[in-house]
Amino acid sequence: MNTEEARSRIGELTRLLNRYSEEYHVHDSPSVPDSVYDRLYRELEDLEKAWPDLADPGSPTRRVGGAPLDHFAKVSHEIPMLSLEDIFNDGELVQFLSRTGEADLCCEVKLDGLACSILYENGLLIRAATRGDGRTGEDITQNVRTIRNVPLRLDTDNPPRLLEVRGEVVMPRKGFERINEQARQEGGKVFANPRNAAAGSLRQKDPRVTASRPLMFTCYALGLAEGADLPDTHSRRLAYVASLGIPVSPETRTGRGAAFCREFYSGILGRRQELPYDIDGVVIKVDSIARQEDLGFVARSPRWAVAYKFPPQDEMTVLRDVEFQVGRTGVLTPVARLEPVKVGGVTVSSATLHNEAYIRSLGIMIGDTVIVHRAGDVIPRVESVVMDMREKAADLRPVEFPGFCPSCGSVLERSPDEAATRCSGGLFCPAQCKEALRHFVSRQAMNVEGLGERIIGELYDGGLIRHVSDIYRLNAGELFRFYRSRNRMVNKDTPEGSLLVNNLERSIDRSRKTTLPRFIYALGIREVGEAMAQTLAEHFKTLEALMQATTEELKMVEDVGDVVAGHIRSFFQEEHNCRIIRELRDLGVTWPEMPAHSGGGSLSGQTFVITGTLASMGRNEAKQCLQELGAKVAGSVSAKTSAVICGSDPGSKYARARELGIRILSEEEFLAMIGREVTG
Repeated sequence: MNTEEARSRIGELTRLLNRYSEEYHVHDSPSVPDSVYDRLYRELEDLEKAWPDLADPGSPTRRVGGAPLDHFAKVSHEIPMLSLEDIFNDGELVQFLSRTGEADLCCEVKLDGLACSILYENGLLIRAATRGDGRTGEDITQNVRTIRNVPLRLDTDNPPRLLEVRGEVVMPRKGFERINEQARQEGGKVFANPRNAAAGSLRQKDPRVTASRPLMFTCYALGLAEGADLPDTHSRRLAYVASLGIPVSPETRTGRGAAFCREFYSGILGRRQELPYDIDGVVIKVDSIARQEDLGFVARSPRWAVAYKFPPQDEMTVLRDVEFQVGRTGVLTPVARLEPVKVGGVTVSSATLHNEAYIRSLGIMIGDTVIVHRAGDVIPRVESVVMDMREKAADLRPVEFPGFCPSCGSVLERSPDEAATRCSGGLFCPAQCKEALRHFVSRQAMNVEGLGERIIGELYDGGLIRHVSDIYRLNAGELFRFYRSRNRMVNKDTPEGSLLVNNLERSIDRSRKTTLPRFIYALGIREVGEAMAQTLAEHFKTLEALMQATTEELKMVEDVGDVVAGHIRSFFQEEHNCRIIRELRDLGVTWPEMPAHSGGGSLSGQTFVITGTLASMGRNEAKQCLQELGAKVAGSVSAKTSAVICGSDPGSKYARARELGIRILSEEEFLAMIGREVTG
């Protein structure tokens, strides 16, 4: 790149980044994901380092945030509210640590919300302000007063004369989902993400609107302080703030060196989806205040702290095509075929588009540049269209919706009370049959080991199985011929071939002995998951009683309403479903009678949820132990949950239990409760 090319690119990046920054900081409506902004910002930084004389005085590398809005009074920050330098890899971490020396460090989560300053005078909240451009922010005092976890008076008899706390205002994910659902129902504004929702809620002209939003504040630093004997480390200052009743993050640790930082980073990254709020990285700070002062600042950030960003959960890519897949219950799902892009550390080439209404709401076209979101193990989804890029697209065409099932050609149906479009072909539709087969043999259902998705597909395409009952008609000779036709083995006498077929035969045979809840779940009735199958089995005791139950009798079962009762009744009224059940029983599929609980067990009337891995027993055995004592075991945490039993590596159910204040039992406490001895 020569000087003129550099000048042109620096000017282009400056204009572009300033616009993106205004969208993000001022209007709370970003048009591109953070990852795109970060990459362009890094490119501008590198160009300005190589050609310092070409840097624009209005470059975003010289400023923080955005200008304050006109409809709020201005607030000058006596101590500037700077932003942090971002780092993205281990090499940059080592570089940061090399300049800090052998200093003690404090690591925190990087909350994804809106930065806020709150000033207390003699213990009373007198002012709150946004960061703004770092020196001048917006007065949002009345709005911050409505945030429920912000104390209006400090919890101390001896408050400092002035104390400014700085932190982040965020909207927890559950609250975000709730207000968006309400907005959809009322035809209001739907927020793109919790960060935008928090920022938009905090900048309302009417404090009553802010009060109606589920916001929370978390302090991460102190600013101005007078009349306070402050500790000499950042971590102890946070503890001091917490003692005054101001919320601080519990996810804060102190330590030293790169290994400590890496461990904290990977630990928080692994638990990212379990936290009730969004984070986009971790913050690493020198803990000693004296050492912070020695290191000082650069133009827009301190030299003693960095934000170690997580792999982005949102990325831009191009929509190449849309395909339509048919699921087990006949639902037609549009799937976006994308230009491969790395999102959240994983290469993504396809993503869900949910349904026809979702596509219409996005206004998406094949050839568009789109933003793809992937969080944890959640299926990637297309989040929005980058309209600015549409004029650059070479070949745009509309998404065409099929009128007939792409698998069997049956007519597609859409109920007026749901968004899903369904194939009317039922079990005559190959796609639905394959999905029903895969569900039937899954671990939580009949647990036929060795019959994975690929093998099921090949057996179906080869004509060996059409319905779930055909699985129990398979024999060794058919399987040998099947594998030989696909060049899987030379003949049945090879050790590999014999082992493969014999193992599969044994697995199929073992699965004939099951339980009534597993069998009900394996049938694949709409809306009947594991927990519901267990509830139905416990209520009706026999399959015959369930099959003959009327709609009114079904609605007497806990958690069964009109919709679920209708699905169950419809399933058992279909003659071909009843025929397949008879065939399965004739082929030796059996289960023991359900125990007749008297309702007098020691845990009668209580509902438990199990999460994580138990060292002493499998989850099914733990369920059985609880059920034998009269308890109900549910699959999700709700206000009705009595307690959550947590093994190692608990999932989101643990976070949900903490959020709802549900009692949490360790494995040792669980074993003591059921009268088992703790070993090991």
